Amino acid sequence: MLAALFILTSVAESTPATPKVPSHTPYLLIGGGTASFAAARSIRARDPGAKVLIVTDEPDLPYMRPPLSKELWFSDDPSVTETLRFKQWNGKERSIYFQPASFYISPEELESAENGGVAVLTGKKVVHMDVRGNKVKLDDDTEISYNKCLIATGGVPRNLQVIERAGEEVMKKTTLFRKIEDFKSLDKVSRNIQSITIIGGGFLGSELACALGRKSHESGLEVIQMYPEKGNMGKVLPEYLSNWTTEKVKQEGVKIISEALVKSVNLKDDKLEILLKDGRLVKTDHLVAAVGLEPNVDLAKSAGLEVDSDFGGFRVNAELQARSNIWVAGDAACFYDIRLGRRRVEHHDHAVVSGRLAGENMTGANKPYWHQSMFWSDLGPDVGYEAIGIVDSSLPTVGVFAKATAKDTPKAATEKSGTGIRSESETEDTATSPVASSTPAPAMGAHKDDYGKGVIFYLRDKVVVGIILWNVFNRMPIARKIIKDGEEHADLNEVAKLFNIHED
Repeated sequence: MLAALFILTSVAESTPATPKVPSHTPYLLIGGGTASFAAARSIRARDPGAKVLIVTDEPDLPYMRPPLSKELWFSDDPSVTETLRFKQWNGKERSIYFQPASFYISPEELESAENGGVAVLTGKKVVHMDVRGNKVKLDDDTEISYNKCLIATGGVPRNLQVIERAGEEVMKKTTLFRKIEDFKSLDKVSRNIQSITIIGGGFLGSELACALGRKSHESGLEVIQMYPEKGNMGKVLPEYLSNWTTEKVKQEGVKIISEALVKSVNLKDDKLEILLKDGRLVKTDHLVAAVGLEPNVDLAKSAGLEVDSDFGGFRVNAELQARSNIWVAGDAACFYDIRLGRRRVEHHDHAVVSGRLAGENMTGANKPYWHQSMFWSDLGPDVGYEAIGIVDSSLPTVGVFAKATAKDTPKAATEKSGTGIRSESETEDTATSPVASSTPAPAMGAHKDDYGKGVIFYLRDKVVVGIILWNVFNRMPIARKIIKDGEEHADLNEVAKLFNIHED
């Protein structure tokens, strides 16, 4: 571990002094997350001698975020917070870092590197953009000029105003979960308290609730999840499935408080007291606010870039361009999807897909955004779903379900495909016309309350704009083709047959 730490620091700096920052870089990538790394890889693939500088305000090299709320919690390695290595559901082990330190060159070597390379400047923040002068200023007043620039600044976790108003002592007992350091501190906190409350019923809140709930079986930790919706994932899943998922989360050892609107949070006798608007009072030791992400558009003002008033994020065209030599990818991009219209997406696979596309376009590809990114969520190793397009519970939905078998779980799916981070198995392949299953589909609503596996279609003007594959894995190209075709379907039972959900 000491050797690894030494390498990490030596990437960022050659001496204990501040690293020498290159004054110019052909490709400047602002932000050190998934979108930036995907863009760097894409730029180097198309322009093998390219010199790429990633500037990140985090102390870490580029890493993937999903395991922070998923697999890392299920590790039985006591030193997991140090190694940041995790076992995938298929048993294979990997690091959350995309590449080891040896993959990168140091920033001071970049200008003179004959074959180019990717350098990461850690712990530095870009605070000002001069778009006309093609240069940026860092928080230490250093300036870097560029030929082409990618903004991949991601987002900042939202907090509830009632928590912010409650003062510093309450904030000390509150985690806003986003980064490696948040995982480390929450892991430590959860081992030393009796009760933890997660506010938020979306992806992050539900994944953390399940992860902590499962751990609580041994530790006796009380895990509470509260949210304003009636059921878990209420903004995404149709009500019947949201109810079913809520029961599943309860089985993981989580106490659910639904229709919960927080009125105030106070600290009393070292306990947090959460008062709800209907008078319910919840006492807990620590809070996790998982109430969404605010896209980081701090650079918009100095750069004169447009921020979308509906979706947030930097407004870009279908090629992810904000200006002739500025692109935006990942959570911070509000882009024009040539199939589904203007949107903004906050998921790992979208960061991969948009980062890759931005990188290609920075090297002259001029390609529009058409590849629908997917996202996935696992509520433990036994229930998982993959989704694509616009999945919003306010849209009309049609669900077709079948009985699940032992192989219809995230664990079994990754064992079969050999991948753990499911979107890494994603390719740009389009589906060939799939062969429909010969088994007749049951009438919709059959298998009442047994949502073992199935397909949920989300409709807008009678056209499928979103699909959730519920415990159905590795069929995403089929879903992608249905959305790409954009046709009206007379019978979605027939369409569901394409996914072979009725095969054993």
